[in-house]
Amino acid sequence: MTDQHSTPVGPQPVDEPPKKSSRAGRNLPAAIAVGVLLGGGLIAILIFAPYLWLALLSAAVAMATYEVSSRLGEAGYRIPFVPLLVGGQATLWLTWPFGPSGALGGFAATVVVCMIWRLVGHGLNHAPQNYTRDIGATVFLATWVPLFASFGALLIYPDDGANRVFCLMLGVVFSDIGGYVAGVLFGRHTMAPAISPKKSWEGLAGSLLFGVTASVLAVVFLLDKPWWAGVALGLMLVITGTLGDLVESQFKRDLGIKDMSNLLPGHGGMMDRIDAALPSAVATWIVLTLLA
Repeated sequence: MTDQHSTPVGPQPVDEPPKKSSRAGRNLPAAIAVGVLLGGGLIAILIFAPYLWLALLSAAVAMATYEVSSRLGEAGYRIPFVPLLVGGQATLWLTWPFGPSGALGGFAATVVVCMIWRLVGHGLNHAPQNYTRDIGATVFLATWVPLFASFGALLIYPDDGANRVFCLMLGVVFSDIGGYVAGVLFGRHTMAPAISPKKSWEGLAGSLLFGVTASVLAVVFLLDKPWWAGVALGLMLVITGTLGDLVESQFKRDLGIKDMSNLLPGHGGMMDRIDAALPSAVATWIVLTLLA
């Protein structure tokens, strides 16, 4: 009989040192590398083939929808994934011929089909369990990802559409950079510790400084609009981006997960990367449409 406490024979595994991460909880080198690749690809698309922005959005929406649906499925939700995926693509692409009406029609049709799909998925002789909960989560997901993303699609159609998308992305990226830098260097007072312990008021101040400055410069030099339009856009982007981060943090906290997936090293999943950009796309379209 083998002694449970005897010394094992053969080479012993060596404990690997934990991977280094920044104070903000990221694998910083991987995050920078992925960010540079994504940013470089986006810049090339907007300069040389602006309408490929739609294909990029379409792929991001499909991946994010899959990630969130899968996580909800792991938590016991029954999400009608097929109509949600197809309807999400329709919501996005219908903006091309029909503008905002196409997005609204695609979204409404998606919700109707998902409601019916979940209702009759097991036949009419069996009442579905947790129907209201599942449909509530489905409508939330259809709004959060494809509908919000469709506002990003709407930005590309005007003659200066590529520059409008640049304004969105510059505001979001520099708001994130400012929040990260100020949070790491000066962060002492947590903003919402019960939701996202790493977010601080100092980080929000950095987001405001960087995000508003970038938006003012972008609006003035890319769109030839007055500086105060850039201030309005920057404020909206910082607010919606920060709240978008908090919404996803609370969503993941409810499900007991850290990331939506491990698709993007240093960032998590696609949804972890675009959580701030989605509501910010809505804000950008509203501000630039009203102030155009």
